[in-house]
Amino acid sequence: MILFEDAYNQVLEHTIDFGTESVPVLESVGRILAEEIKADRDFPPFDRSTKDGIAIRFSAIEKGIREFKIEGVLSAGMAQQTLSSETNCFEIMTGAVLPKEADTIIMYEQTKIKGNRVHLLNEPLKGQNIHARGSDEKKGNVLLGKDVCITPTTIGVLASVGKVAVKVKKLPRICVVSTGNELVDIAEIPLAHQIRMSNSFSLAAALGQLNIYPTFLHMEDSRELIVQELKNVLDGHDVLMLSGGVSKGKFDFIPEALDTLGIKKIFHRVAQRPGKPFWFGVQEERRKIVFSFPGNPVSTFANYLIYFLPWLAKCHSVSRKEQSLILDEAVNPHASLTLFVQVKTSWEEGRLHGLLVKGNGSGDLVGLAKADGFIRIPQGTTEISKGSVFPFIPIS
Repeated sequence: MILFEDAYNQVLEHTIDFGTESVPVLESVGRILAEEIKADRDFPPFDRSTKDGIAIRFSAIEKGIREFKIEGVLSAGMAQQTLSSETNCFEIMTGAVLPKEADTIIMYEQTKIKGNRVHLLNEPLKGQNIHARGSDEKKGNVLLGKDVCITPTTIGVLASVGKVAVKVKKLPRICVVSTGNELVDIAEIPLAHQIRMSNSFSLAAALGQLNIYPTFLHMEDSRELIVQELKNVLDGHDVLMLSGGVSKGKFDFIPEALDTLGIKKIFHRVAQRPGKPFWFGVQEERRKIVFSFPGNPVSTFANYLIYFLPWLAKCHSVSRKEQSLILDEAVNPHASLTLFVQVKTSWEEGRLHGLLVKGNGSGDLVGLAKADGFIRIPQGTTEISKGSVFPFIPIS
């Protein structure tokens, strides 16, 4: 059995570059950008009005002119016009191109219009209410760098430079595997000695939030069947994510089966709770990764959060900022195990606080559903007082 810190570091030492692919821009939300996005023109691409009002030449103000003749109306989308005289003005709408020979815009609220004449009610400042060409970004500037997670706001940037398709980092092909004779499909009515499979659905839902849609495999507790089934799915997947079959029971065949298939064990059993039986291995020649989690629901999901998500982030060269939480009650650490304890969170004066969720062990799915995440409590022997700060691992 190895320490949590060693297990965590060894998982992160075995990352894979899955390459890149081009996807339609609207399908790229949540993906990791694999190219620099540069401005294809100045932003904004022209001097534009930020107000509804009139456009004038400021030299008229310097000459004492306060009344102007309207020579036209400009709206967004119109080609640029030219102001013919400093005694004239254009009515101009927000977003419209500033006319040539004009350099100042005055809001309607600061004017009085009668017929085709405009009288100023206030003294303007030269250049006011104009969003200058290139004041946001110049042509050729990098707008988005590589390794950025694409969000709805970055989609707007991609659209503004004409990216119909965008290059993103590929996601791993994952098979979520459950084991156990006691498991039946969720659509079935279980017998008294059976339960519906839930871990696979929790993992699939979590992966779906990453735009990864795994395949499913359920295996009964047969050594020969497990070897054959795993051999088949290894060919078409980058990652196997197993739940169950890694403890010390007589029907826990997973470690033996993985060894038979040439998966190199990196470690088995971690000094942590939940998830002590966690098994992790690689097949380096074929670039395959196996996360084999214990079968209890809390163990499976905690290990997914603790190990898989940081591993995938490192595969994509994405940095993850560790969050922290103030625990509003005392807690007892374990002498030899790192503890991952479920908490319910709240915000107080801009800081994240939490209280323990009183679950009923690592098999308590309902207790897990009440939690917002886990705190990591280092191994030790002394009670940790209320108000202590712990690393926080959010569920969502």
